[in-house]
Amino acid sequence: MSSICGIDCCKECDKKGDCGGCTETNGHPFGGQCVAAECIKRGGMEAFSGLKRSFINEFNALGIKDLYIDDLHLLNGSYINLEYPLPGGQTVKFLDDNNVYWGNQVEIPGSDRCYGLAAGTDFLLVCEYGCNGTDPEIVLFQSLQPGRPRA
Repeated sequence: MSSICGIDCCKECDKKGDCGGCTETNGHPFGGQCVAAECIKRGGMEAFSGLKRSFINEFNALGIKDLYIDDLHLLNGSYINLEYPLPGGQTVKFLDDNNVYWGNQVEIPGSDRCYGLAAGTDFLLVCEYGCNGTDPEIVLFQSLQPGRPRA
């Protein structure tokens, strides 16, 4: 299967049978939307590279202790869509399992926890969690204004 962005998402994906392929679905793998494919369809590879760079800069500018990244990866929502506990005992997911987002994981020094990062076209999400995504906590959820110039 080929991709619109040129990244070989299929190489290590155990869900390629459910995906349908990026090019074959016109940027809607898993029946959802891919943040990279949508960006490329609107503005080409230059816009894609610029958006990725701007998200990296925005995450690094948040001022969260020990949070620094130099890359983001395209990740299927089903891998990163954790259930966050709410004060009333309910849990909620913020992402769509079928969409593809920019993301990364950063180990927190001196801790058994990690930061999880996700970015879509209109938000940044930073959470903290234990091994295998246990005990997730939202650190930051920031809506981004559509059309807003990126950092």
